[in-house]
Amino acid sequence: MDTATLTTIQVTNPINNTQLYTISEPNDAELQKVFATARAVQQKIADMTVKERIAEMLKINDFILANREHIIDRIVEETGKAKVDCLVSEVFEVCDVIDHFKKVTPAILKDHPTSTPIFLMGKKSKIVYDPLGTILIIAPWNYPFYQGIVPGLLAFLAGNAVIFKPSEVTPLKGLWEKMMQESGFMKDAFQVVYGGKETGARLIELRPDKIHFTGSVRAGHKIMEHASKYLIPVDLELGGKDPGIVFDDVDMERTVNGIMWGAFTNAGQSCTSLERLYVQDTIYDKLLTMLVDKTKKLRVSTPAINYKDPGSCDVGAVTAEFQIKIIEDHIQDAAQKGARILTGGKREPGSHHFPPTVVADCDHSMKIASVETFGPVVAVMKFKTEEEALRLANDSPYGLGASVWSKDLKRAERVARKIVTGNVSINSHMLTEGNPALPFGGVKDSGFGRYKGEAGIITFCNSKSILIDQQGSKIEPHWYPFTTGKYTLLSNLMDAYFSRTKNWVKFAINGLKVDSIGGKEKIK
Repeated sequence: MDTATLTTIQVTNPINNTQLYTISEPNDAELQKVFATARAVQQKIADMTVKERIAEMLKINDFILANREHIIDRIVEETGKAKVDCLVSEVFEVCDVIDHFKKVTPAILKDHPTSTPIFLMGKKSKIVYDPLGTILIIAPWNYPFYQGIVPGLLAFLAGNAVIFKPSEVTPLKGLWEKMMQESGFMKDAFQVVYGGKETGARLIELRPDKIHFTGSVRAGHKIMEHASKYLIPVDLELGGKDPGIVFDDVDMERTVNGIMWGAFTNAGQSCTSLERLYVQDTIYDKLLTMLVDKTKKLRVSTPAINYKDPGSCDVGAVTAEFQIKIIEDHIQDAAQKGARILTGGKREPGSHHFPPTVVADCDHSMKIASVETFGPVVAVMKFKTEEEALRLANDSPYGLGASVWSKDLKRAERVARKIVTGNVSINSHMLTEGNPALPFGGVKDSGFGRYKGEAGIITFCNSKSILIDQQGSKIEPHWYPFTTGKYTLLSNLMDAYFSRTKNWVKFAINGLKVDSIGGKEKIK
């Protein structure tokens, strides 16, 4: 990209619409330098022990603990989040991930001996985990800190260098540099590149060894199409339209409070927000009444809010103007098709402050029940039977998260197992993401690949298979020359070993004969 064509992007505070700073697209020479630096430092990272990489990761943990108020204030002013939301989902969870992986990573990455079939007796097999090289992480605007640093640290633990492109909407410029420099984290192991979609495309052209992308389904298609030109492997964590199924035996008070949080936390701007709520018909009206009453009491942010006060609001602002327009379109479409807007439904004029919204009597012909809304909106529908609830929950192109609410835990788990999705919480919502030991990712249009859990380390590795044999004079019986005698003995071995009832005597006799002819029949 020629310097003359570089664009400048304005970063804005969605709470009060003040301009914060600008970022500029890098030129091609700058991007090439970033990749050259990453590939050079990656060799040093690969040569480190896992214990040494963990020590580097703990420097980030120490920085977060010492600077969390600064980190939270920076995130809030660019995203518009409620401060408590930010503490829990952006900062606390990062420290929890670090705490988990400092303990389990050595066991995950150690050489893994595995079984060797009896036909290869005397040999040993193992799996070793090599780093892939340079990992490109492209993060979204809704969780800009967590979605950048967590996959970045897991990639680093696996021995890779990281190039990170944050969203141009919430880039947190300056925070990344401050954290890396002041923490003393390994220089150049985690490089940040600012820019928009064009910069992301040019980073792919420089051929990273893997891409970890979190974002929309539409953007995921483009990332995958671009990466396919160079056979670059990708992890895609894309959109969702998470269902919640509520049976009529629930504790109403607890369940409604859980539903509210699942639907409205982070102003509904989570891929795993509870967007579709299916309520058993016998409690539908009662649950709706309580849900609407409690939702009306939630405090919504305003342009004049003191966002540094953690008690100032329950529901923060919607980060991006383009997202508000999608939310408004979905609500309007639902109203035109017969749904009832029971509370909320309209933003404060000219602002990004959208009240939590409950929409009742929805159906799947409405966008609000079939397309990702990504806002503080929940579409409520009724069902009669368990079978109907499952049919409705699975009637979606998405499959990221879900929740099931019932006192009958056997039924709840039975239903959870039948929902086609990557994650299910029982009697809570989104809580699978709160356990770093659980892999996270989706199916269908919600993407593929996993991070966190054991898979979250292995996904950034080349799983290399190694088989070890002794060096000596023995010639393997399956090597050349091929003879009629070998063929007969190997066929007899198959019959003896693979039949439903193994014939160990026949197997031993033929096995000894096969083994002995290996030293006699040679190419001379």
